[in-house]
Amino acid sequence: MKLFVRDLTVIDSSYLCERRGMVGESWLVDVEMSGELNEMSMLLDFGRVKKLIKSIIDEEVDHKLLVPAECALVHVAHLEGEESTVDLLRPGRSIHLRCPTQGFAFIPAPQIDKESVTRYLLAVLARRLPGNIKDLALTLRQEQIDGAFYHYSHGLKKHDGNCQRIAHGHRSPIEIHVDGERDGELELNWAERWADIYLGTEEDKVALGELSLSELAKSTLNDTANTQPGEHYLGFKYVAPQGLFQLAMPAGEVEMIDTDTTIELLACYIAREVKKAVGDKFVKIVAYEGVGKGAIAYA
Repeated sequence: MKLFVRDLTVIDSSYLCERRGMVGESWLVDVEMSGELNEMSMLLDFGRVKKLIKSIIDEEVDHKLLVPAECALVHVAHLEGEESTVDLLRPGRSIHLRCPTQGFAFIPAPQIDKESVTRYLLAVLARRLPGNIKDLALTLRQEQIDGAFYHYSHGLKKHDGNCQRIAHGHRSPIEIHVDGERDGELELNWAERWADIYLGTEEDKVALGELSLSELAKSTLNDTANTQPGEHYLGFKYVAPQGLFQLAMPAGEVEMIDTDTTIELLACYIAREVKKAVGDKFVKIVAYEGVGKGAIAYA
């Protein structure tokens, strides 16, 4: 006997990649399980399945930065006070963080992909699900998008929930309407502009010298500063309810926004930018935050 749940949840996270840098991602999750019937002639009540498995997945990986702990370019240190530093030492394009440890998920694999995250989650679920569940399968999959999309990462310091974490993200479609018609070329332009981008808030930007990062980070950033003073990397720092978040990113992988990066304000930002290009024409932006949710703005 098997029990299945389609579209159980959506994982909105970012991950570190030695080729792409920091990548925002959204995965839909399907679950299938088998085992012995309990005293109610059920494997598990549907409501309990959804609540239990979804809560575990959310706790482990949702709105976190997924770190490939076995990647040779990744260095992790756990500090006092439940903080951790993470350094991705890509030549000339390294990424450095110091954040509350709860903002990271350390995946025992050389790279982050659907397979490595699935293995990690299955191991966690095996320890926490009722004993009558004998076999469990997870399927992580991307939303089918007919059109342009981008991967972005960000942090929302004013958010009460896990969106406050400085490095989480989404894989998001974009719709741009000009005078009532979809403009596929403009959509593709935005998909290219925001491919694997970090959206930084001007208010959170600080000088690199104000960051307290690892010794590896300090050495890397000092070497860079000696060759390209102040331009090659951007620093971000803020205090949120979960703690102090600090990040240094390659400047070429960041777009600075003059507001917070909520989806409402991102939709308005895109509308203003598109309006500059099309002049007097009427602009409608449908901006998504991951799967099936977003905001609409006009200009």
